[in-house]
Amino acid sequence: MSSVVRQKVGKHTYLYESVGFRNEEGKPRNKRWPIGKIDPVSGLAIYKPEYLARMAAEGRPLKIPQAPTTPTLTVQDVSGSSVRDYGAFYLFEQLARQLGLLEVLRQALPRHWKNIFNLAAYLTSTGDPLAYYVDWLASTQAYPVGAMTAKRVDEMLDSITQAEREKFYELWNSSLGEQEYLALDIPAPSSWLEPSDTAAHGYQPGQDDIPPFSFCLLMGKQSGYPVCQSAHETGFRDVTALIATINAFLPLTKDRPVTAVMDREFFSAKNVNAMLAQQPGADFLAAVPITGKFAVNLVKNESRDIDALHSNIVHNGEKLHSVTRQLKWSRDQKIYAHVYYNATKAHKAREELDANVSTLYSHAQKQPEKFASNPDYTKYLIIQRPDRESRRYTVNIREDVLRTEMETVGWQIIISNCMADAKEAFEIYRDKDAVEKAFLPLKNSLDLGRHQGQNGNSMQSRLLIGFVSLILIRGIHKVMSEKNLYARMTMKKLMLSLSKLKLLAVNKKPVLLSVTKEQRDIYRAFGIKEPS
Repeated sequence: MSSVVRQKVGKHTYLYESVGFRNEEGKPRNKRWPIGKIDPVSGLAIYKPEYLARMAAEGRPLKIPQAPTTPTLTVQDVSGSSVRDYGAFYLFEQLARQLGLLEVLRQALPRHWKNIFNLAAYLTSTGDPLAYYVDWLASTQAYPVGAMTAKRVDEMLDSITQAEREKFYELWNSSLGEQEYLALDIPAPSSWLEPSDTAAHGYQPGQDDIPPFSFCLLMGKQSGYPVCQSAHETGFRDVTALIATINAFLPLTKDRPVTAVMDREFFSAKNVNAMLAQQPGADFLAAVPITGKFAVNLVKNESRDIDALHSNIVHNGEKLHSVTRQLKWSRDQKIYAHVYYNATKAHKAREELDANVSTLYSHAQKQPEKFASNPDYTKYLIIQRPDRESRRYTVNIREDVLRTEMETVGWQIIISNCMADAKEAFEIYRDKDAVEKAFLPLKNSLDLGRHQGQNGNSMQSRLLIGFVSLILIRGIHKVMSEKNLYARMTMKKLMLSLSKLKLLAVNKKPVLLSVTKEQRDIYRAFGIKEPS
């Protein structure tokens, strides 16, 4: 019985017919004959003519799949044609269709859903300021929205009503069908207070003394997709503002559980007491500043035995030791304290610190008088003369400083009043970091600092565009993680690969250029039919 096997040699993949048999001693053997290769562009098999003829003669003719062909164009055709990017937008459109996002946009925002999706696709693919959207639209095969200018974009955003935005969040929440939620604290980016080269009419962020504000993202715990968002000028270091924001989500969450996931800056005895005192209790998960007294005491208590514990966590290739303690916070309240230790990170930090201090020590021994007052050296070294009359210096390493600096390196502590599982708590907090890294660049691109104090309605519409973009980013991230695409490419590399797929308009007819094997593999990973 024969079979066809593939063998990769360098950049090429060859096809062989393999026939199994037993030799005179009865041992299994096989013979192989070359019968063709794989086309590196189309990914389809190219068989040798003699193999095709033999298979046909044996009554087993092969059906050869035909790769899509690009029509032959004349010089006149090409000179009168236009070229537009298409590959990335096609992915966004099909992904949004799978998620039900397009239908929600159509129902909630029937007047502007195409423009809103185009804007979200622009942010997702480029990450550039909104000021360049019109240029992108001219070079991309997106939804037709007529002639757009920066002024028309602003007018369109300002015309979206609060009722339309609320309907979008309501329909999107219903389509996800979540039973539990996470409320993620996203701090304001400091870049809003920095000068921008795209500021209009000489305006610079910060000139009106507009305070930065924090965001609260309501996320579906099961799906991992954003459900709704809210902004608050005082930030969520204030428990009152946090509880008010979570209560504002009640029309969506109803009586379903919501867990607040907070940054280290939130942690204080006052805030924890306030959260525990809420009636009914407010569920929360918060990181603890690792250099504070509470964290240092926990680290000291666990440092001796945490390596010996068997409750290890592996997250995206990162291995940690962990332990969970239920601690008495007050007379009537208890919390879970999850303690994590990354031995690899701690070892690397110690190696780097030792190398740095060794270099400083060597320099100080050679020229002690030069570095005796240099704070970079005196931080780790004692450089002094035994007495005033002595010309010789002594140089000693401050071992106590090294021990103190390394005391909490590699450690992380998360507390919660509702989550007893260390792995679940760690993964939720790390996912919050991933959402924050994706979310904040979007807000910067939307230039919210300039619109915060000028037009609240326009700012909320811009937030909506960033929200839709975040849905797309989360969808792409989810597939790339599940299909292990990150082992081969970053998300940026994926975007770059798809951006090379162009659509020609020749004699007013669309002509798609050939889809490469890498682009085909990407679409296949997303369960999307390649464009044709």
